[in-house]
Amino acid sequence: MVTEDSTPATRRPRVAILFGGRSSEHAVSCVTAAGVMGAIDKDKYEVIPIGIAKSGQWVLASGDTSQWSLSSAALPEVTPSGRTVTLAEIGGEHQLIVTEPNEVPQELGSVDVVFPLLHGPWGEDGTVQGLLELSDTRYVGAGVLASAVGMDKHFMKVVFEAAGLAVGPYVAVTDRDWLTDAEAVRKRVDKLGFPVFVKPARAGSSMGISKVDSLEGLDAAIEEARRHDLKLVIEAGIVGREIECAVLQGRGTDVPRTSMPGEIAVAAGDHQFYDFAAKYVEDGAAALSCPADMPEDAIARVRELAAVAFDAVGAEGLSRVDFFYTPAGELIINEINTMPGFTPKSMYPQMWAASGLAYADLIDELIHLALTRKTGLR
Repeated sequence: MVTEDSTPATRRPRVAILFGGRSSEHAVSCVTAAGVMGAIDKDKYEVIPIGIAKSGQWVLASGDTSQWSLSSAALPEVTPSGRTVTLAEIGGEHQLIVTEPNEVPQELGSVDVVFPLLHGPWGEDGTVQGLLELSDTRYVGAGVLASAVGMDKHFMKVVFEAAGLAVGPYVAVTDRDWLTDAEAVRKRVDKLGFPVFVKPARAGSSMGISKVDSLEGLDAAIEEARRHDLKLVIEAGIVGREIECAVLQGRGTDVPRTSMPGEIAVAAGDHQFYDFAAKYVEDGAAALSCPADMPEDAIARVRELAAVAFDAVGAEGLSRVDFFYTPAGELIINEINTMPGFTPKSMYPQMWAASGLAYADLIDELIHLALTRKTGLR
């Protein structure tokens, strides 16, 4: 058993890497898992890859990272299997059980920590975290409430405003709003001014996001976003540079740690903003400058506000906090991502690497934080 202040002395800690999932970010989750599996210290940890098919089935997955690569031609996907994996508490330990029809269930051994590399609903939004909390299983990253708030761009903004952070103008649109009075929605959005960004409220990786330059293009953008989520957030366009900051939970009672801020530049291709293809598919489409070219006081302010945002939602483990830095020097928070992309080209690990913490060491620190934190209410 793992206690709060120790790890097993007789074997390597077993880390179950959980990836795939039911959301539209299934493929991104697979690529994130490939990055972690390729970098994790196999001499220190025993890794158990567990994929979640789009159907929701948990299966034993391949540890061959090449199987989970991403390209514009083929998106990786966890396929269903006749053998289902479940996590159960047996004799005070968290055991992986494999079941298949007409066969005796097979125990695969205990799990010390789960690394849920899931993006979007049914994974990053508190649902899987709640499942793990019910069984007192330790896991990497934010808990139930922080995950749920960090997933919902509407309530995220409400929490940020309550914490005194500057939030840009926006309109939240529910399914009922759109179906019962679409014209009222159009009028509310029109008051924001154009351009606007239409976003699914509970999706990431730029899924379903459209930039709209006039009222004529609004309906199509709303319908596109609704393919991913029936709740939307429509944000006024903000003139400013996009600045990001990586946050890492402090050890014990220490305050959150922050990286040097980074700035994204979409350098190639036909991209109006930092979209899915620029993030994950096209090599060289986006470049990160870290530290960002900003005055020292602005850098310090980004780091300070990123830690405020992390604490405002009650995050644990890791988060990436995104800001707009306006020509007047104002910092407007865009969002927090409690399970940011973790591929080798993702901004979160790149910012920590530029700040002196290498990818493999970052993974090690996240697992350490998970192994040593309390289970239950904290």
